[in-house]
Amino acid sequence: MSQGDNRLSENQQMRKNEPASVNEADKAFQAELIRIVGETEVLQNEPLKNHTTFQAGGPARFFVRPESAEACRALLALCRQEGMPLFLMGNGSNLLVGDLGYNGLILSTDRLLGIKIEGNLLRAGAGVKLSQVAAAALKAGLSGLEFASGIPGSVGGAVYMNAGAYGGEMVNVLTRVRLLTPEGEEKWVPASELGLGYRESRLMKTGEMVLEAEVCLAPADPAEIKATMDDYNGRRRDKQPLEHPSAGSTFKRPEGLFAGKLIEDAGLKGYRVGGACVSEKHAGFVVNDRHGSASDILAVCRHVQETVENTYGVKLAMEVKILGDFC
Repeated sequence: MSQGDNRLSENQQMRKNEPASVNEADKAFQAELIRIVGETEVLQNEPLKNHTTFQAGGPARFFVRPESAEACRALLALCRQEGMPLFLMGNGSNLLVGDLGYNGLILSTDRLLGIKIEGNLLRAGAGVKLSQVAAAALKAGLSGLEFASGIPGSVGGAVYMNAGAYGGEMVNVLTRVRLLTPEGEEKWVPASELGLGYRESRLMKTGEMVLEAEVCLAPADPAEIKATMDDYNGRRRDKQPLEHPSAGSTFKRPEGLFAGKLIEDAGLKGYRVGGACVSEKHAGFVVNDRHGSASDILAVCRHVQETVENTYGVKLAMEVKILGDFC
């Protein structure tokens, strides 16, 4: 445990000393959430370790799961009106939430579902898992999403960060996206206007929410599509530490280099803080193999960044999004 585990943080102390009126305000806010999405889809003080692939992180003040664009629009408006911090969460596969949690509202997209195929075009809701979209494309005999079959993310998250693997990226197949702006405007936007680059998009700056995405694929023999998927997934199993909780590749690839090789060459394989460590199987992965805290995971990441920069002069950028308060 870190030194902060046995004492209240400033944020915790402030919450402990909140007046009763604040609790009443939360009750009123919760009532509005229930009106919008229904009682079963509103959770308070929900542990975010239950919603992230790192399996670490404290509670969200509110956690909601809308199933329509109208509900999302109403939630965004409510948060703006009440000054409630808001974070959009997909599958939680590229996210590290602090041990003290997130003092705001988490809007989960996992009920924004649906897959529709018309010719070579496939449309999917933001909450659909990439593996499900890839499976639907396979069933329809459409090629182009083989790279995505093993990525543990959602469609919305894949657009947000231009997810990719094995030479494929969302930018290669994405045609347009249905977005909801922070002001509540709904619109279809061509992929060419999303600023898609290596693990980035304009959505990281604008706060626009993905509701649905459309990709253009190519007809192909389902047996060949499946063989490619099996090959990629076999490589993942052989080379990646899928047996332990992680957020996939922890660091972005430096131009012309490989993060995993730099980390391994710096002698950091197996480096540990508490329950988290650099994977012995693949140095590009920080894993939570012993029920570590979010602070353990972050400490490993920061040590890796510092060591690689001091050793090679290369600054490793985090691919993982960091959210909330740490000890």
